[in-house]
Amino acid sequence: MTRGSTEPQAPDAVAITWRKVRETSDELIDPAMVEAACAHPLLRALFPLISHGSLHFSRCTAFPWTNDVPSVYPRPGGGFRVVRMNEPVGASRQMVGDAESAEEAVALVVAHLPPGCGPAVDGTAADLHRP
Repeated sequence: MTRGSTEPQAPDAVAITWRKVRETSDELIDPAMVEAACAHPLLRALFPLISHGSLHFSRCTAFPWTNDVPSVYPRPGGGFRVVRMNEPVGASRQMVGDAESAEEAVALVVAHLPPGCGPAVDGTAADLHRP
């Protein structure tokens, strides 16, 4: 980002997006899942995304997002499923595990974070690999 830019930097974009996700209707996403993830500092530093009732995390703030952090899906009948999307995009999914509570699902995500996973960077997945 250039000096004087009005675009938010990564921490601001992440915080703004978490606020929006937390304000999303419980008809679209389970608030317990969102609150459990937001309560964990490692996940709160990542860029959150929701899709079809599931919660995803990216290590960058712009599309294309990363897909190496596990995602949390609600299970029919209750509980949660934690799944990692494999590289390249569109490849099969890898089951991480099932959890009965949102807190257990968050623990599974955190236990399976990629090596060196830190706060989201301002930019795309390609920006993660730039010096």
